[in-house]
Amino acid sequence: MGMKVGYARVSTTGQKLDVQMDRLADCDRIYHEKMSASSAHTRPELQKALDFVREEDIFIVTKLDRLARSIVDLSEIVKKLQKKNVDLVVLDQGIDTTTIYGRLQFNILAAIGEFERELIRERSLEGRMKALQRGVKFGARPKLSAQVIKELVRDFEAPGCSKSEIAEHYGISRASVYRLYLLNRQQQAS
Repeated sequence: MGMKVGYARVSTTGQKLDVQMDRLADCDRIYHEKMSASSAHTRPELQKALDFVREEDIFIVTKLDRLARSIVDLSEIVKKLQKKNVDLVVLDQGIDTTTIYGRLQFNILAAIGEFERELIRERSLEGRMKALQRGVKFGARPKLSAQVIKELVRDFEAPGCSKSEIAEHYGISRASVYRLYLLNRQQQAS
């Protein structure tokens, strides 16, 4: 059997790590951090703990909400642990993947996480399709055709035509007007 590695986290809103640390006292190594909700996405100590654990180790937390912010987040952490063949024990929820029932419970949670991720993906795609139907354009602006660039160069060289007017006419920035002009000149010279 490997090491018992504990992880404890509290937000900075006056909470203390003491209770969690006491519950994790049997662990060989404990990682802990105080993270506010706004900076919870970084969690450097959790990352260190996940990097540290090795095959046959047991990763222990007191509650799931101390480990993950969402089911999707939990699913990602679970995948990392499973990839390393590391078991997970969640003391307050009775999850223990060292047992067959614990693995079943955990796999159900992972399946729910995957389901949630698929729902998010489906909703995003649906929103994108509706936006496209409303005429919203995605991605970079289309490149100007060779013919349009020739017209731009002609306008650039024409007296009395300001670069700002050219940029506005072609729907590009002034910097792009100069860049396209110089690029066209270089291509003609070679």
